[in-house]
Amino acid sequence: MTNRLRIQTPQHESVESAVEALVAERFASRLFAEDPTLWGPEAESEAAIRLSWVTLHESSRALVPDIVALRDELRGRGVSRVVLCGMGGSSLAPEVICAAEGVELDVLDSSQPDMVRSAIHDLESTVVVVSSKSGGTVETDSQRRIFEQAFTDAGLDPSAHIVVVTDPGSPLDEQATAAGYRVFRADPHVGGRYSALTAFGLVPSGLAGADIAALLDQAGQVVADLEDDAASNDGLRLGALLGVAAREGVDKVVLFDHDGRGLGDWIEQLVAESTGKDETGILPVVALSPGDPVTSDEIVVHLGTEDLPSQPWSAAVQGSLGGQFLIWEVATAVAGRILSIDPFDQPDVESAKAAARELLGGDASLPEPDHRGDVADVYGSSATSVADAIGELLQQVGDREYLALQLYLDRWALQGLESLAPRLAARLSRPVTFGWGPRFLHSTGQYHKGGTPVGVFLQVTCDPAEDLPVPGRDFTLGQFIESQAAGDAQVLRDKGRPVLRLHLHDLEAGLAAIKDALA
Repeated sequence: MTNRLRIQTPQHESVESAVEALVAERFASRLFAEDPTLWGPEAESEAAIRLSWVTLHESSRALVPDIVALRDELRGRGVSRVVLCGMGGSSLAPEVICAAEGVELDVLDSSQPDMVRSAIHDLESTVVVVSSKSGGTVETDSQRRIFEQAFTDAGLDPSAHIVVVTDPGSPLDEQATAAGYRVFRADPHVGGRYSALTAFGLVPSGLAGADIAALLDQAGQVVADLEDDAASNDGLRLGALLGVAAREGVDKVVLFDHDGRGLGDWIEQLVAESTGKDETGILPVVALSPGDPVTSDEIVVHLGTEDLPSQPWSAAVQGSLGGQFLIWEVATAVAGRILSIDPFDQPDVESAKAAARELLGGDASLPEPDHRGDVADVYGSSATSVADAIGELLQQVGDREYLALQLYLDRWALQGLESLAPRLAARLSRPVTFGWGPRFLHSTGQYHKGGTPVGVFLQVTCDPAEDLPVPGRDFTLGQFIESQAAGDAQVLRDKGRPVLRLHLHDLEAGLAAIKDALA
């Protein structure tokens, strides 16, 4: 199946003008020729080392035989359960690929102690894929250390049960190679969020049983259309729609996946992290149902259908998963051009990491709550109850703001809380996003700090049922995730964003109080 894009155009002459300009400057063919000058001189140095994703449908084919051979070897030893330790671009694409294929993959993209502990079982039949582009991601490093200890305690050789994916020459590459682990080295000229068709997407998916050769075939089938300097180019048209709408104030995009494979979560991190900077950008809102509320400053995109939504700014995109990966990457690059931003950097992601490191290392102190309660401690409000604190926060959501729900909780155990977002959006008549922490820090976190400064934030943290030490480190996962939440909250406040953090002592009672207040 090929990708087919429909855009409602009669009301948007500006979109057609933008497409004509892109065709005239040969944007598509220059993109696929890896021309780094397309986003201006300030972006040129970064773009020069971030454009190899346009040829991954060919260059990644060499990985397939090695991945398939390793999968067969592992299954021959009775190792068939695959756990992926990775964050952001290293985890979201494999999650979508495996969901589309109907194969099992446990995506461990959290530092929440209870969630991490629950992944440690059936070790004899488990292979852990440790994925980190930089090789220094603290969440992933901590998970690796914990699994190494668990395998050793179970009398198993970690090198027989851990596979590493990283950039060549990274600290993780050197360490894993020295330890005798199987290492797959990814293309270093592809950024994390564009890495779906690199080793980061293919290794865990292939080991889990997905047909990764077919995925590359699907991407290859749409290249001729996407590199064509023509007004019918779907990538140009989708990117022009997103960029022009955002430029005109319609700067949020609602994504509904009719196929139910989670593609919206992958698009969310791609678009948010690529465009959310310089106080501009496009905020994705992942919808649970096509009937979720929509505001006047939102584009609506239906995935997996040709039925065009009725909203004035809308699109429908249908096609193979490999084709969808590539068309959205092209569209995001186009939108960056129209918005005059660099779609390949992430200048505000490091700020939250640095704040967390300062808190974790003792260079700064964790904040004291404004109020201590039996159910929850309150940070960022003088209110003495959960209900009053939330009420004060919601009053700050005006006719331009959006509300971000950020839950640093066990997403495996608490699936279903995502439904809070559309219910609250209906109440507020404003967009509401939902993010599991710290997962979202590696995706939408860039937009929250660097994008259009209209976010209002509700963070929820909790005492773990049982904390989990990190072998070889002087901190626990509980201490780490609290530092991540507090650090990100501080960065947001320093940028003038309203942030309320509720730290729950009684998870069940605290969530009940939050649900009551939001309802």
